[in-house]
Order: sequence, then structure tokens, then C-alpha cells
Amino acid sequence: MIKVNEYFEGNVKSMALENEDGRATVGVMAAGDFEFGTSTVEYMTVVSGKMTVLLPGETEWKTYVPFQTFVVPANQKFKLKMDQPAAYRCLYK
Repeated sequence: MIKVNEYFEGNVKSMALENEDGRATVGVMAAGDFEFGTSTVEYMTVVSGKMTVLLPGETEWKTYVPFQTFVVPANQKFKLKMDQPAAYRCLYK
């Protein structure tokens, strides 16, 4: 079954599925600043555009471009600064 998610007044939208590979989402984010929390380890891969990220425990923001992945530990919060719309894939472990 495919589930549709919407956050931040529609500025972040994703579609989720679960299969033999586990849980995954694909989505898009509008320009803006966002903060997310995790419940599992998340592997976020930029598909289009770019994402500037502040990971838990880090003091420097890092920018990720298409095909680059960052990992967020379980039960943490991370911040994103989007200066343009972007698309992503997230795998949950």
C-alpha cells in the first residue's frame, strides 16, 4: 500500500511504501527551513536539487547534491535549509 504524507503546510510531500526491502519514501521539499525528527536510522539521498543539512551533534551545515546520501541516527532531530525545491529518497532501517 502506498501512503501519502504532507508536512509544513504542504511544503514537504512524500509517498511511502513498505516491501521486502523495508520502508522507503520519495518526496519533494519546497524552498524553506525545516526540522525533522527520526524514530529509526534514516538514509536520505538527494535526487534533484540540493539540501543543506545540520546533522545531530554537528556544528557546520553541509550541502548535499544529487546522488549524495547522509545518514541520520534514530531518535534524533536534524535541520534542513532549502534555497530551492529538491527531491529525495529516504530509506528507513
